[in-house]
Amino acid sequence: MTLSSFLRSALAAAFGIAVAAAPAAAKAYKVGVTQGPHEQVAEFVKGELAKKGIDIEVVGFSDYVLPNQALNDGDLDLNSFQHQPYLDNQIKDRGYKLATIGKSIILPMGIYSDKVKSFAGLKAGDRIGLPNDPTNGGRALLLMQRAGLIKLNPKAGLRAGVPDIIGNPKGLKFVELDAAQLPRAIPDLAAAAVNTNYAIQAGLVPTRDALIVENAESPYACVIAVRADNKDAPWAKAFVAAYNSEPVRQFILTTFKGSIVPAF
Repeated sequence: MTLSSFLRSALAAAFGIAVAAAPAAAKAYKVGVTQGPHEQVAEFVKGELAKKGIDIEVVGFSDYVLPNQALNDGDLDLNSFQHQPYLDNQIKDRGYKLATIGKSIILPMGIYSDKVKSFAGLKAGDRIGLPNDPTNGGRALLLMQRAGLIKLNPKAGLRAGVPDIIGNPKGLKFVELDAAQLPRAIPDLAAAAVNTNYAIQAGLVPTRDALIVENAESPYACVIAVRADNKDAPWAKAFVAAYNSEPVRQFILTTFKGSIVPAF
């Protein structure tokens, strides 16, 4: 064997030993989120998990379609961006094998008024605004039912509409408008149900300005999802525990100042 061959063999052997002795890199679990509040909270959760030796990579998306597809296809390990009705529809329509393992935040719909300080101040025949699309319209009516203003046919479910109202003690009139128009319509109505994103744009803070807001029991609370075969995985449980911790709760309350609230 020549000297050069000997050196090459020795280096290869040494490199092989070094590789064998090196510890395996810890897996970085990929968490899909939509850009904005979900991403901000996930980055904070990442820091909390790092203290426990668990590494996650936060992957931001600009739409609501890809995070579930990426999770189902194995490109993500977990996602946190959607409420349960949306996930249910995705599973039904696309056949995804996904499961909910916890709650995250809620962007609470609220009922706002320039005319009254409480629902007791509403008069017979007052006009109430609600979004004119089926998803948000049903969401608004469920919130009004929780406030005791109306009673809905229980068979209507989450997509209840005005025809599903079976009890209306005050004889309220409902005005259906595009969701984005409702904040501007508040002065012309007795009250209106407004989605958080439009409320914030109008300078409203749900937990401060609304007569009532959705709480953690709302079916529209956002959830944390994994592939169904990972729902009992230790790392998945660790993510939920970190997300649902007191430091994360305080981060949400401090950062978003009542426009977005914990759902846990």
